[in-house]
Amino acid sequence: MESLDLSRRHAVAALAGSALLSMLPARVFAQQQQQPLPSLIKLVVGYSAGGPVDGAARLLAPALGQELGTQVIVDNRPGAAGSLGGNAVAKAPPDGAMLFFGASPTITINPNVQRSMPFDPMKDLAPIAPLVDYTNVLVVNKDLPVRNVAELLAYAKAKPGKLFYGSAGVGASNHLSGALLEKMAGVQLTHVPYKGSAPALADVMAGTVPMMFDIIATSRPFIQSGRLRALAVTSRQRNRMLPDVPTMIESGVADYDVGGWFGLYGPARMDPALVARINAAAHRMLAREDIANRLREQGYDVWSGGAEVLATKGQSDRKLWATASKGIEAE
Repeated sequence: MESLDLSRRHAVAALAGSALLSMLPARVFAQQQQQPLPSLIKLVVGYSAGGPVDGAARLLAPALGQELGTQVIVDNRPGAAGSLGGNAVAKAPPDGAMLFFGASPTITINPNVQRSMPFDPMKDLAPIAPLVDYTNVLVVNKDLPVRNVAELLAYAKAKPGKLFYGSAGVGASNHLSGALLEKMAGVQLTHVPYKGSAPALADVMAGTVPMMFDIIATSRPFIQSGRLRALAVTSRQRNRMLPDVPTMIESGVADYDVGGWFGLYGPARMDPALVARINAAAHRMLAREDIANRLREQGYDVWSGGAEVLATKGQSDRKLWATASKGIEAE
């Protein structure tokens, strides 16, 4: 009899325990079932410290760590226009301990212009989450006798090959923005590569080279001060930071829609569940008002979505730059 009562008591306790557990949030169980994340995640940046890619990564790394519940630090591995950093992540264990803060040129331009790229971004990296996108602006020296894109193209056609434009280097996005303009507008320009956008922009203001494409965030202060003249932005719609500046399309260059972006990647062999987990954390991070405002202050726009959004954008932009980069080879 006592054994029967004991069995009943055990059954009642079990039912009570089940009822209590069923009241707990479902995500508690999901968290218990997930593999623990590494205590330290390295967010690899393929460019030197202090540049625009590094600046965005350093803004987002601690916030991503907060959302994941672990520490995320920036690991700069500059070289080959981001390819060295991307290659390190492509060959890393797929446990989430090393992620790549991929700038669009590394993913979409490098495969078209680098003779011996050490990895294939489309095959060797797993897209995890889009992060931000940005627009470039076509700027000219304040003394160049042109006021709009139509006058610039007329000037270029009158002096074939004598209108120079600067860039961050051979194969950089602002180099290929100029090459694309040549193809679309039927003009002949001369490219002058620099070791980074900053010295190129300084020379545009000094008049050493008359024009370049640049990220809006870095050119905007000089546009506002009158040291540079903005002719057009490269996006399909006008940019909120330069609302009075027309687009290239408005300026008569049909279908000219060029921008850049940063996305989060891991090694290609990552578990889809881990990819989804990090994507969800990135989505929460970008939804935070403090993060969104700081990105906008740096000239970026929040670009949130699933891993497939990043994958599709990478593929389409790679095809776009294949056209613009034909005949161009980076060292």
